[in-house]
Amino acid sequence: MNVSKWMIPIAAGLGLIGAYQAYGWPGVAFAVTALVMWALMHFNRLVHVLKRAADRPVGYVGSAVMLNAKLKTGVNLMHVVALTKSLGEQRSPQGEEPELYRWTDGTNSHVTCRFDRGRLTEWTLVRPPTDERPQDGS
Repeated sequence: MNVSKWMIPIAAGLGLIGAYQAYGWPGVAFAVTALVMWALMHFNRLVHVLKRAADRPVGYVGSAVMLNAKLKTGVNLMHVVALTKSLGEQRSPQGEEPELYRWTDGTNSHVTCRFDRGRLTEWTLVRPPTDERPQDGS
């Protein structure tokens, strides 16, 4: 059971009850205002991340190796989109768990991320083989 999913509504409810007991209806008005401000800040961040991602091709990242180094288990998809500044190319069927997304860079290296219930559980970096030929043309 995901306890963190229920913590915010429970804390908001307890805050509203506490505000009413301490200050009456003006306290409830202040608590509601604080909750709306908190929700607007999160919505603003979501819109900002998606606005930056709209300017880039789907599934593109500047460096797959750097993305691989920055990823951490347990972050959500929005955090990864904020890191890559691009929406991932969906590799799994729509609406099925686990969700798989891929980001590819200019060298055809790519990172495939697996999200279970919206959280990053694992990822793999694939780098194409490099040519062993000298670069001077001989």
